[in-house]
This record gives sequence, C-alpha cells and structure tokens, in this order.
Amino acid sequence: MAGEISFFELGVDDPVKARTFYGNLFGWTFEEVPTGTGFAITTPSVPGGVHGADAEATPYLFFKVDDLEEALERIVELGGTVEGPDTEGEESVARFGRFRFCRDDQGSPFGVHQPPAS
Repeated sequence: MAGEISFFELGVDDPVKARTFYGNLFGWTFEEVPTGTGFAITTPSVPGGVHGADAEATPYLFFKVDDLEEALERIVELGGTVEGPDTEGEESVARFGRFRFCRDDQGSPFGVHQPPAS
C-alpha cells in the first residue's frame, strides 16, 4: 500500500451548489459522473469529487492502495470498519478506479482508493 492521498470527496447536501461555491472559490472545474449523483473535480494537484445527500456532510480523504481487497481485509484486521457495498459501475471503475469508505479503529472516516489500471 502506498498510502499517499490520491483523491478527496466532498459530501454535501446539494452538489450543484457545491460546484458553484468551490468553482468560484478555487477555480476548480467539474464534470458530471456517470452515475449522475455528483461531479468529478479537477484541481491543480489531487483529483476530487463531490456527492450529494450526505448526512455527515464531511470531506473524505482517500488513500491510495495497490490492492483494494487486501487493504479492506487489513483495515478490518486492525479494528477498523468498511462501510457499504462496492457499488461502482464498470464505466466508473475504468475511469476513476475503485473506492470504499471506511472508519479507523476510533471511528474516524477515511477512504481507500485503487486507481484504475493504466
């Protein structure tokens, strides 16, 4: 596992409003994602995303892993938890890779990201 930050995700109530706010604040560009539930964000350094209807309305950091399944097993072994099922469609996986929301052994949220094959 590499462990560097590879992606960030903003959980918001309304992704369209977030696109306007962050686009105007930072000059980021936004592109609709295949699921239609948010946007991919292009920044000068780390790519990101924004999704709506997030009850926690919190930013998530995703850490790069070489093998998602291996990382998920290790998270559980260390006392963390893995949240929700793997729901990415083929088009999304090919474009963005695979992601999973997790919590560490103290309940703090984070994510793991296996980038798409080059």
